[in-house]
Amino acid sequence: MMTGGGDCPGLNAAIRAITRIATHDYGYRVIGIHDGYEGLVEGRLRELTFADTRGILRVGGTILGSSNRTDLSHYVAPGESEPRDRRADAFETLREAGVVALIVIGGDGTMRLTYEFADGRLPVIGVPKTIDNDVHGTDYAIGFQTCITTVADAIDKLHTTAESHHRILLLEVMGRHAGWVALHAGVAGGADVVLIPERSYSLDGIVDTIRRREDRGSRFTIGVVAEGVQSPSGEMVYRARDGASHSWRLGGVCDQLAVSLADRTGSEVRSISLGHIQRGGSPVVADRLLATVLGAAAVEAVHQRQNGVMVGVDGERVQYTSLDQVAAGPRVVPQDHALLRAAHMMGMYVGESR
Repeated sequence: MMTGGGDCPGLNAAIRAITRIATHDYGYRVIGIHDGYEGLVEGRLRELTFADTRGILRVGGTILGSSNRTDLSHYVAPGESEPRDRRADAFETLREAGVVALIVIGGDGTMRLTYEFADGRLPVIGVPKTIDNDVHGTDYAIGFQTCITTVADAIDKLHTTAESHHRILLLEVMGRHAGWVALHAGVAGGADVVLIPERSYSLDGIVDTIRRREDRGSRFTIGVVAEGVQSPSGEMVYRARDGASHSWRLGGVCDQLAVSLADRTGSEVRSISLGHIQRGGSPVVADRLLATVLGAAAVEAVHQRQNGVMVGVDGERVQYTSLDQVAAGPRVVPQDHALLRAAHMMGMYVGESR
């Protein structure tokens, strides 16, 4: 078992469920792989027992560690400068440890790597986790509910200072290709403007929303903007462009948008970025329960000799989705999503359909 990609609340709850169910109900040995695929190549493995899972249900992060920049086919080892294909070495590590099935807890990027790595040679089961909630094959991924709770709480706090100082405040949240976090937290926090990567927007539309609020006596406006939203000039905004393009670090779109809105409105506009605070903290109840359900489903899938599937939820029902479908790309917010319609009907500006 390993955790890959960025950390999030609820990973330890999944590790706990998998370890306890596998050892107690089925009598399996559970091997924990430290630091994702990097740890697999470097051989950082240890057996997990019931005792290892005591007290971790409420703890954020992952006791196994994680990595989100490892490509086994182009792996650069510590102290080396040239990449090498280390997939065969990774398989040898698993063989020597006696591994007969691999459970990988990760987001869409980790699922893609897992699909390519396994290539039918080893039974693999995926468990979805990502605060972005953009994994195909499940309504919710581990970490999302805690994330939007954190963001909504931040919006609640921003309301007091925005109203007191009559400011326009723009909150930048995570969401590279999908706006699930911005949409859910923005609506839950009572934002006035929500911008997501799936929809276009105009400065005129935002300014009109601000003016309508002023006409009704509201001298402040709060906007929630996903980091993957384009700048007013039509480009994605990056803080760093190191390595491959998919790993470039987004950030700063609210800074540019704040300048444009200040010019247009004459108001004081501030931008705030929550950054990695969105990924931290103890998991909320919903994430603890989801992680437990998905962890149990993953062990059952191993016992049923399933292979190349990810466990997910469709309402209250557990379902299997083939990893090739999951690896097809991020799950985005559909243009007819009920929450988008509700937000628009309440007078929130949520952009326009592309």
